[in-house]
Amino acid sequence: MTFMQFKPVTLLGVDCFVSRSGYTGEDGFEISVPAAQAEKLARALLTEPEVAAIGLGARDSLRLEAGLCLYGHDMNSDTTPIQASLLWAISKARRADGTRAGGFPGAEVIFAQQQGGVSRKRVGLLPQERTPVREGAEIVDAEGKVIGSVCSGGFGPTLGGPLAMGYLDIEHCALDTPVAAIVRGKKVPMLVSKMPFVPQRYYRG
Repeated sequence: MTFMQFKPVTLLGVDCFVSRSGYTGEDGFEISVPAAQAEKLARALLTEPEVAAIGLGARDSLRLEAGLCLYGHDMNSDTTPIQASLLWAISKARRADGTRAGGFPGAEVIFAQQQGGVSRKRVGLLPQERTPVREGAEIVDAEGKVIGSVCSGGFGPTLGGPLAMGYLDIEHCALDTPVAAIVRGKKVPMLVSKMPFVPQRYYRG
C-alpha cells in the first residue's frame, strides 16, 4: 500500500481494516479493529522490538511539527479550507478552475475565497527564543496591534525547539514576517514559517 490506500487485512486471526496513513507526518499505518480484540492485537504489536507505546502528548508534538490540524483547535465548522491553508484537501478537479468544479457543501464560499482571497489565514510560527507559545496567545505586529492568535503551540522534539501555528491577518502572512506573541505579559518574537516544520515522510510509492 502507498499513502492513503487502505484494505481489509487479517492480523493474528483478527479481521482488521488497515490504512497507510497517520497523524504524525511519518510513514505509518492506522488499524481499525473490533473493540473486543483491540487489547490482544495491541499487546502482540508491542512485543515487536521496533514498537513502543507513546501518549497523546507525543502524537500532538509530532502532528504539530508536520503542520497537521487538530479539529476544535486549528479549525472548526466555521473555518474554510482556504483559511486553514488546506486547499490541497480539495481535488484539483473540484476546485473553482477544475474540470468538475463544485459539487460539495460550501463550494460557493470556498470558490469566492479561492479567487478573491481571505482576510486571515493559518500559518506556521517559529519563536525566536526558547519560550513555549501556547494556544490562545495573542499575536501582535511591531506596533503592538493584535493581528491574530495562536491555535496550537508546543515543543518540537525533532526540530529541537518551540513552534506554533496561528491565524494572522492576511497582510502579515508572508514567510519570514516578524511578529510577536504575548506570553505572560511579555513579547516573544516569532517569524512566520513555512509548514510542515519537519518534512513529512509518507510512502507514496
